[in-house]
Order: sequence, then C-alpha cells, then structure tokens
Amino acid sequence: MLIRFWGVRGSLPSPQLPSQIKSKISSILERLTPADLESPESRERFLSGLPPWLFGTVGGNTTCLSVTVEDKPQEIIVFDAGSGLRELGISFPKERPKPDHYHVFFSHVHWDHIMGLPFFNPAYDPSVSIDFYSPRTDLEKILRDQMVSPYFPVSMDTMGSKKDFHVLEKNVILDTITVSWRKMSHPGDSYSYQINDGRRRFIFATDTALSAEDFMKTPENIEYFQGADVIVMDCQYTLGEAIEKYNWGHSAFSLAVDFAANWGIKHMVMFHHDPTYNDRKLFNNLQSARWYTERMNIKGLQLSLAMEGLEIRL
Repeated sequence: MLIRFWGVRGSLPSPQLPSQIKSKISSILERLTPADLESPESRERFLSGLPPWLFGTVGGNTTCLSVTVEDKPQEIIVFDAGSGLRELGISFPKERPKPDHYHVFFSHVHWDHIMGLPFFNPAYDPSVSIDFYSPRTDLEKILRDQMVSPYFPVSMDTMGSKKDFHVLEKNVILDTITVSWRKMSHPGDSYSYQINDGRRRFIFATDTALSAEDFMKTPENIEYFQGADVIVMDCQYTLGEAIEKYNWGHSAFSLAVDFAANWGIKHMVMFHHDPTYNDRKLFNNLQSARWYTERMNIKGLQLSLAMEGLEIRL
C-alpha cells in the first residue's frame, strides 16, 4: 500500500507568510559561498546540504491522507477531508488509470477535517463514485449543511458524483483490505482507523489525547495497536503545552513516542501540526523526539515528520 500526505496541519490552514519565505531566503544566502556556484554539481550539493526546514516546507493544509493499494489503483482510500483534499482532487485525476472510486473515512467532523470537501474536484464528476464512512449517524447532514447559503454558494446536490453514506457499525472489507476503527479521546469524539491488508498494518490516529487507558494491555488494545507497521499520530504539542492545554484533545510528541514504544510500533509519523509552528520549530520537535528515544533507550522505532508530499510505501 502507498500512503500519501496531502494535508498535515491541525485547527486551520496555515500557509507560509511572505516574511517567513524572506527569512528562509536570507538564511540560505548567508550560507552560500562562491564555490557553491561554480557548477551545476556544486549548486546541487549546496541545496542537498541545506537543513530540511530551509529547503522546502512542511505545508499548511489541514488533515488529508490517501492510501492506494497496488492492485486496485482506481480505488482510493481517503482519511479526512481537510483543505488538503483539494490538492488530492487536483492530483489524482491526472494519474493513469484515473481513479474513479473514493472511500472517504472521517476521524471526526470538526471544521478543519471537512472544509476541503466543497473544493474536491472529483466530487463533481459524474463518472466518479464516493463512499463516505463515519460512526456518526448524522454525517450526511453535517457535510450538506456546510454547503448551504450563506456559508457556501454551491450545494452538495450540484456534485455530480454518485455518493453513498455509511454509518460504521463493524469493520469495512474492501476487497483484500480490512478497515477497522476505534474511538479515541477528543472533545466531540474522534476515531482512529486501521488498515490491514494481511501483511502490513497502518493506523491513522489524529486528534487524540492519549491517556493511561491507551497504554493498557487489554485484548482490544493488543489486537488494534500491537506491532503496527506505521502509525500517523497526533503530536500537536510539546509536553508543557499539553499540560497547559489539558482536555483540548491533542497529545505531546514525547507521550506519543512512549505510546508507540509501548505497542512495539515500527514507524511513527508526527502529525496534526500546530498552526502556530513554523518549519524550523517542527523539525526541532522531530529532533527532540529522536533525542528522547535515545535517552529513554527506545529501540526499533523510526520517527518521521508528516509533510505535504510525503509518501510511505508498505
């Protein structure tokens, strides 16, 4: 399976400010020497040696991931419909074969997780089918209500795609893929999802305030979390911020590291970035999380930072 990241921010979109771009350019120029400009090769070496927070950006769109299974490239599994869904909708129709069936699973319906749907181009294509999934019984009403006057000028009825809404009561079987779900701790409720193709397991767990119950070795926890290959995990705060913002429904990255280590998860992707964090702060958090794994002698856990355009193949 191929996991792709289209939106990685939490709360609201946070595009790069002109002042931030100017600051990056200034920092790059300060590092530049005449030798770096001598040839195309030297310029490439210079660029490849820049820290990632300078050369590129984490991205400013809100939550949206896609999962593609190699033998079913025309069917796309989507997690959440934040503003990143617009980018997904622009990209996928250009691929061949062109995807014509989307399965969209919602962690919850806070605005940053549904705001991209009105701008999802495939939803207006009559040749496309979209299945929406949530444990909520009122999902269809909520999605329709954000597309009514005066909030939005185009109603969901103008979307030409074939749309079906499913209230989750049991696991979803999509050919060789099983999608299971689990309620997490977040104001208004949030749900994580697990994809299992019989060989690899992927967990999407955004908007989660980890608690002692999540670490308990219950049969349900063991079956869901133990030994997962990849988890995309809410890491919005530092520990100090998580204490200050108790009950806001998000986790500290150090606690998320403890959680992944507790369950023997192989790879954790730090996700749902605070909109006030710039790229340098986010990469500093990644460095701090890696330092924490070393200090706590945690072995076998790979850590990554969620960025728009990141791809993970399992």
